[in-house]
Amino acid sequence: MFEPARIRTLWELVEYRARASRGEPMFFDGDGRSITFDGMRDEALRAAAGLRALGIGAGTRVAWQLPTRIGTVVASLALARLGAVQIPVITQHREREVGFILAASGAEYVLVPGVWRGFDHTAMVREVAGCGDGDGVRVVSVAGGLPRGDPAGLPDASPGASPGGGRRVSGVDEATTWIYHTSGTTASPKGVEHTDATLIAGGVGLATALGMSARDVGSIAFPYAHIAGPDYVIAMLVSGFPAVILDSFEPGRAADVYRRRGVTMAGGSTAFYQAFLDESRRRRGQRPEGAGPAGPLIPSLRLLSGGGAPLPPELYAAAGRELECALVHGYGMTECPMIAMGTPYDSDEQLAHTVGRPVVGAEIRIARPDGSEAATGEAGEVTLKGRMLFRRYTDPALTAAAFDAHGYFHTGDLGRIRPDGHLVLTGRLKDIIIRKGENISAQEIEDLLHTHPAVAEAAVIGLPDRERGERVCAVVRPVDPAADPPLTLGALTAHLRAAGLMVQKLPEQLETVDELPRGGPLNKVLKGVLRRRFAALG
Repeated sequence: MFEPARIRTLWELVEYRARASRGEPMFFDGDGRSITFDGMRDEALRAAAGLRALGIGAGTRVAWQLPTRIGTVVASLALARLGAVQIPVITQHREREVGFILAASGAEYVLVPGVWRGFDHTAMVREVAGCGDGDGVRVVSVAGGLPRGDPAGLPDASPGASPGGGRRVSGVDEATTWIYHTSGTTASPKGVEHTDATLIAGGVGLATALGMSARDVGSIAFPYAHIAGPDYVIAMLVSGFPAVILDSFEPGRAADVYRRRGVTMAGGSTAFYQAFLDESRRRRGQRPEGAGPAGPLIPSLRLLSGGGAPLPPELYAAAGRELECALVHGYGMTECPMIAMGTPYDSDEQLAHTVGRPVVGAEIRIARPDGSEAATGEAGEVTLKGRMLFRRYTDPALTAAAFDAHGYFHTGDLGRIRPDGHLVLTGRLKDIIIRKGENISAQEIEDLLHTHPAVAEAAVIGLPDRERGERVCAVVRPVDPAADPPLTLGALTAHLRAAGLMVQKLPEQLETVDELPRGGPLNKVLKGVLRRRFAALG
């Protein structure tokens, strides 16, 4: 029986599951390889011994920029066994981001995949870190596999304590064992310090909300270096279910592998839901006339789950109908991997219009601009406490600015708590359009735009305007770009007015695109790119 209070480190959780699920599968990949829970433990021990022979031990700062595959999970768990400080780096990051992260985190070692998808990560890291043989950051290529050794020589695994103060977790001053970096297109990433305990609390929150069991088969097709990677693996270790792991997300390939493996839960973010919806519709459209009704894209699928971006209610309804499964959406961030989550037991109304209730261990407080607590149903900034909340930023000034006098972390997200306890997110403080002094939520308009039958995807941005301060611009990917007549601003604003949107919030500019620009580990829409592209128009 899993007892989270008795487990303080990720490695203890690995050992627990290896004993409880001996011989049971943990991962399948897209090329037919698999590994059991106890096999993963044994491989990680051998890798830990190999890494220790290179000089890596407790407290050593090790960055890794590795693809999403079984070997990467082995490497990460091996570092957890050694008590190293892990610094995951998204594989898409290049010289600017990698150079900043290595310098800011004080990384001593970097694990790289060698040449991956035509790009030489070893050469890049050597260049940005200014390291030659024997000096600076030590670059370790795992192109030929992880180093291996005899686990008998490993020191005892015991949780370490941080000697220098910091936030206490579960009554213990826990050591920082993970440094993540927030993604962004304009500002430098922020270093976010986590402990094994904070990540375990997030994974337990996810596992509890989703109610997965050993009979399920999950999936990881998003970058494992994202904080959602360990969060998901911890949920697997807690609940004992296996998962398919893919090194890249291609909807058609993913659907085929998931069908073969009987995946019951898929997802990752809103972009993944949309991709599966589009793939299902594409395949239905290719069926020969008279072939009869097509079955669902992934027949075994019972649950789509994810977070990372707003979920338009219309996408919720369309994906559920098309894929014939439930869709549960959640809310988290690098600083707090799990904050709120829908569950398979929530109603359609709750799942379509909220991000669920706070997960076990999370405390949400909605704050007014003056810092006082908002009433139930009143909108304000989402602030947090909880066991899964990060320890601190690497920059003390950022830490001081992020927490209020009561110890609550200020997320920068806007929302409200409904009488049923569910959280509704209404936008970002930085994603508010100020038009003639009126605060307008981009997300509110986006949700309504997605209900128009001709709109496949939409993003709403504020653009500089001499008279208004900002004007509202809708950027839309039409369902049919060749439709005659084409989608017009008048048609969209008429639809929004019929839906009850106040006149002051109506878009004053419409731009249609073939694709919305996306980036980051969860393929979020890059609104900064759209603002720069369309700022001079209108």
